[in-house]
Amino acid sequence: MDRIRLATRSILIISLIVAAVAFLFSSPASRVLLPLFSQKHISFLTKNRFSSNLSSAQMATQKAPVYFFSHGGPNVQYDTDHPVYPILQNIGREITDKVKPKAVVVFSGHWEAKPDVIEVNSAEHTDLIYDFYGFPPEYYKATYPNRGSPELASKIIGLLTDAGIKAKGVTRGLDHGVWSGFNVAFHPKNNPLNVPLVQVSLFANQNVDMHYRLGQAVASLRDENIVIIGAGMSVHNLRDLFATQGDPRPLPYSVSFDEALKDAVESPPSERRARMKDIAKRPDARQAHPRFDHLMPVYVAAGASGDDAGKRTWTLHEGSMAWAQYRFGDVPSS
Repeated sequence: MDRIRLATRSILIISLIVAAVAFLFSSPASRVLLPLFSQKHISFLTKNRFSSNLSSAQMATQKAPVYFFSHGGPNVQYDTDHPVYPILQNIGREITDKVKPKAVVVFSGHWEAKPDVIEVNSAEHTDLIYDFYGFPPEYYKATYPNRGSPELASKIIGLLTDAGIKAKGVTRGLDHGVWSGFNVAFHPKNNPLNVPLVQVSLFANQNVDMHYRLGQAVASLRDENIVIIGAGMSVHNLRDLFATQGDPRPLPYSVSFDEALKDAVESPPSERRARMKDIAKRPDARQAHPRFDHLMPVYVAAGASGDDAGKRTWTLHEGSMAWAQYRFGDVPSS
């Protein structure tokens, strides 16, 4: 009996509440109360939706910056006293802490495919390539944990094909043009990359404009917050390195060409392609680069930068080498 009375009382209370609410919203008072209620809550919802849309719009217009690393030799990861070591560390932290990329696509001076064909590493797991000789035995035991992305590799091949560039997927390890410098910039323990890394070849030719167009073909990856990195050296003459027995005093062309490259890269984006094409014809260009393999990645990076400004963030002239580091585009503020 008590349960029946309790249930009856509950139903009566609910009925009274429903009746009161119905009266309130059917009375003249609702003309005052309802707009206030609606305005408050609709304003709240609209504000939050606008903020969300604004944030999404900002993210959509923010392109990932493009980088050029002067990566050094296989000793760079061991020579912690070299001036470039903390520079590469800082660039790496900038990328992982501020850019927070979805993936990284890298073009190294140590992989040239064919004169008119680009190859893309489409494997998810690959070994390292120890493409050097005459170094201590431990150098050939170096490791660098990484994972590729067959999906991203396929997308890159599609972009290249759409741009009229012949491209194909292959299985290949990472060469030291990538893993030596990345072991400093993205140290596996201190600053791990933790995103897919896909390496793309250069053309096996000396045509700087073809490499500029190669960068243009993959530029849209930046819209997805994918960082594009060219890895080479701004001046790279191994013949003179051996001839001078590693004397660190800069050879004249190390300074003159490195500075000419800076002027061209930092020129207005509307002039940059032509200016960069011209410096490859300078008399000191072939002194600075007897072969253009280590120079080509900066052309790829510049091509991928679109209308974004290029900036040399650091350099060092050392014997027959120069270590310029470049960034194209802006780094996110947070």
